[in-house]
Amino acid sequence: MSFTYDDVGATREAGYCPPGFHPMHVRTRIGEGEEVFRRASEAVLTWEMHRELGVGVDASADRAAPDVDVTVTLAGLIKAPCRVVWTVEEPRRAGWAYGTLTGHPESGEESFVVDRTGDGTVWLTVSAFSRAAKWYSRAGGPATRGLQHAYARRCGAVLRRLCAGDEA
Repeated sequence: MSFTYDDVGATREAGYCPPGFHPMHVRTRIGEGEEVFRRASEAVLTWEMHRELGVGVDASADRAAPDVDVTVTLAGLIKAPCRVVWTVEEPRRAGWAYGTLTGHPESGEESFVVDRTGDGTVWLTVSAFSRAAKWYSRAGGPATRGLQHAYARRCGAVLRRLCAGDEA
């Protein structure tokens, strides 16, 4: 399967959104400390955060890495095929992004990045650019984008819960 958009890897550049796409940027405080950062990073890199959201995750590897294929199933009905386009694992930053493949209801890219700021605060940032690729996504209009934002906020809430008790 091929990507459904041209700017593959563009979520690496903060704030970039290709013409004709809708941007999204949701940042959630997860907690504080090195243990919270390590726990959050692992949960993001190993699909645990996504599975805890209640979505189906079928990935070609146990951990996010470039070229890993991932199909997310929403509500048991909608299959969303994607491919990991980049990853980052640094002492204060970890995460990945995937791009949409043929068959996905949207076209674009989404990243999930955990970072630990200088004061020790741990954040999850979900960034994306997308546009409708299926009739039902187009029919949803602004409601579809609202659901994407709600999903990103839920990612933060779930990750915060997974890391509760790990604050150092």
